Amino acid sequence: MQTKKIQSFTQLNVWKEAHKLVLLIYKTTDNFPKKETYSLTDQMRRCAISITSNIAEGFSRQGKKEKLQFYYVSKGSLTEL
Repeated sequence: MQTKKIQSFTQLNVWKEAHKLVLLIYKTTDNFPKKETYSLTDQMRRCAISITSNIAEGFSRQGKKEKLQFYYVSKGSLTEL
């Protein structure tokens, strides 16, 4: 069985699921009260974006330790969310 090498972070299942989460967070926070725009809404959106951004950044790194560092930051953002 031959497997294709992943060429882009957008092919990673974890990134795809995280991207779905970003879209869900944006849709959900659109319904939050306006007074939450610069607090809870902003924080949730930044956390969600951090997840996908750090997966992408980790994918682009060459060393295993460096990759893991970004993946752990991504996991931390998910935990914060």
